Amino acid sequence: MFARRIAVIGTGYVGLTTGACLASLGHHVVCADIDEAKVTRLNAGQIDILEPGLPELVAEGVAAGRLEFVLGARNAITQPDQPPVEVVFLCVPTPMGEGGAADLAAVQAVANEVRHLLPTNCVIVNKSTVPVGTAETTRKMIGRRDVAVVSNPEFLREGSAVHDFLHPDRIVVGSDSQEAAERVAALYSRLGAPTQLTDAASAEMVKYAANCFLAMKLSYVNALSDLCERLGADVVEVTEGMGYDRRIGANFLSPGPGWGGSCFPKDTHALLEIAKAAGMDFELVAASLSTNATTRARVVDKVRDAAGGSLSGKRIGLLGLTFKAGTDDLRDSPSLAVAELLRAEGAELYGYDPACPVDVPATAGITVVDEPLDMAKDAAALVVLTEWPQFRALDWTALAGVVEAPVVIDTRNLLDPDVLRRAGFAWIGLGRS
Repeated sequence: MFARRIAVIGTGYVGLTTGACLASLGHHVVCADIDEAKVTRLNAGQIDILEPGLPELVAEGVAAGRLEFVLGARNAITQPDQPPVEVVFLCVPTPMGEGGAADLAAVQAVANEVRHLLPTNCVIVNKSTVPVGTAETTRKMIGRRDVAVVSNPEFLREGSAVHDFLHPDRIVVGSDSQEAAERVAALYSRLGAPTQLTDAASAEMVKYAANCFLAMKLSYVNALSDLCERLGADVVEVTEGMGYDRRIGANFLSPGPGWGGSCFPKDTHALLEIAKAAGMDFELVAASLSTNATTRARVVDKVRDAAGGSLSGKRIGLLGLTFKAGTDDLRDSPSLAVAELLRAEGAELYGYDPACPVDVPATAGITVVDEPLDMAKDAAALVVLTEWPQFRALDWTALAGVVEAPVVIDTRNLLDPDVLRRAGFAWIGLGRS
């Protein structure tokens, strides 16, 4: 494999993981960000996000001289006394904009900034999740025949992003330039993963198609858990039986308080807008969003019932605030969505999370504490909202001694009901007989 000189614009989850992992594969990578303090911290090996293996990978790359961090895209692309950059990855935010469509302001701003700085025969790679047609729009914006634009979507799960990058299920590369697509695919050759070379529009669509399918699968199992409760079936037994079917698989079959995070909500809304622009109503995706809202309301119903029929003035303890275990990310967390609904009914909320997030939005109305006992004190109910395995090892007998009412609503079916009952708690799960 030939080592390439690569610039990565943006050092969020995707950009930082991409830069550090490409450096670990032997490439020389320069990562750019607009936050000067963050750049300084990164060059010192300080990582702001919770991502297993990433601090070590960054430190290794910096120490080996294959990874560096600079302020601004210009400094990443035009480095004096260095060979020209061959590939530029755009890893900037594409948040949900007005009406649900992806906001491409950051992508457009970077493309505008770098179009006259790019070396001859450089390749621009859209790594961010972007609507179908963005590669073509970017190509027109750059306006140079000697610069190709490639779509190379990421499939990284927060909490296992490094593992996912270095052990991918597949690598998807899309471009109208076969040579450019092959050059980008070659960056990953050491990984030995199945590689799909396709057109840019199809590559862009793959990311939305995958994420929205997984969101629909989660909405399906959440609705299924409701039906299991009504019929006296056990959703854990049902999904185990489903999971043995190779056409279905066992992943994404666990019910919960709804799905969220930095990808699924914005990608489902974006796909609906993409479909609408194409003259299509994508009713399956719309129904998944509706079911997700219903699932959160159903959790609130369970908490209200457990608290005696009213939440007004009741203290409720929340176990888990991040959108999933293994990350400190609160973006579109279903835990916070449920918390806002509880707060709207007058509940007083105290939350504990092993990742200790401190930037919980005020709208959730949660007092974040550092100890589980402080979360549980005088609580009318405890609610497990994030699937942190650490919650299984809590001293549930001690927690039973400080609550007002010993009841746990386990929205992840995470805990052992027998352990809870021996500690004195009533245990309520989702979809359990």
